Amino acid sequence: MSTAGQVIRCKAAVAWEAGKPLSIEEVEVAPPQKQEVRIKILFTSLCHTDVYYWECKGYTPLFPRILGHEASGIVESVGEGVTDLQPGDHVLPIFTGECKKCRHCLSEETNNMCDLLRINCDRGVMLADGKTRFSINGKPIYHFVGTSTFSQYTVVHEGQVAKINPTAPLDKVCPISCGICTGFGATVNVAKPRKGQTVAIFGLGAVGLAAAEGARVCGASRIIAVDLNPRRFEEAKKFGITEFVNPKDYNKPVQEVIVEMTGGGVDRSVECTGSVQAMISAFECVHDGWGVCVLVGVPKIDDAFKTHPLNLLSERTLKGAFYGNYKPVSDIPNFVNKYMNKVMSFGICLDNSLPTIHHSVF
Repeated sequence: MSTAGQVIRCKAAVAWEAGKPLSIEEVEVAPPQKQEVRIKILFTSLCHTDVYYWECKGYTPLFPRILGHEASGIVESVGEGVTDLQPGDHVLPIFTGECKKCRHCLSEETNNMCDLLRINCDRGVMLADGKTRFSINGKPIYHFVGTSTFSQYTVVHEGQVAKINPTAPLDKVCPISCGICTGFGATVNVAKPRKGQTVAIFGLGAVGLAAAEGARVCGASRIIAVDLNPRRFEEAKKFGITEFVNPKDYNKPVQEVIVEMTGGGVDRSVECTGSVQAMISAFECVHDGWGVCVLVGVPKIDDAFKTHPLNLLSERTLKGAFYGNYKPVSDIPNFVNKYMNKVMSFGICLDNSLPTIHHSVF
């Protein structure tokens, strides 16, 4: 029986206030409006960004709210004006979007900084009418980064929905919608190490492991991991890590350790922790003359990056990366196809990713 055009009642994990346990509630999900898509979420993952905004430390509180942004599902219905998606499509909702019309989307200089659909963690309503599509007994429940995947059904702007190969296993490709592309693309698309070069990866969470996999695919000769948890090293070897450095094992800054062990510094470094000290270390450990450091982690709102200007004058390059420099709608379908066709050596990263949550747990 079709539910198109009707309010759907389903379960969702609702955050009522900062730091308090999520509560499984029955919510009403309104039909999609103009340029919107309603998706049945089948799998969702927990990203650390969800935790940051649930804790709300240093961020503007916006509750009650349905968090979640790393997920996969099937289109249930589409709103007015949606032509590229239809019910039954297998999709990945993505926290940032692509309108394909703004200056950023049309620019050859950048890939994913869309003026209309760029990630906005403070906006809890839909763009079409400034209202939410979630409610409980008439009380609005706010959205999170336009996705809110901790719900069995959600409504997303069409520009934040990537249509993917229907044969792709949704439980495996689910993390592509955030962490995998963020880390892998930061290395492959932004750091761009050449075959035989040395790469340092700061942080061995999901994003860091994906960044390491990117370095392996690029042919890096040494991939040095920096992390405070030594138990992560053995698993990280599966993603190409060749050496492990724990900053707690040394009485000097870790950047000095890496410079010494590489004879001047690494060729590329990718920081995936959000720690501003790790960011500084990642930059200061790259080789002068050609070293490139890419920052991926999200720092605290009041953090400040400090380094001596001579580190830049010595021709080191400091860059940032957002969602791996991938266009959400245009690039992600092809990314999934490459995984499915084994065109790139990336299967291990998805097959060993953290378990996802099936919607039935709600």
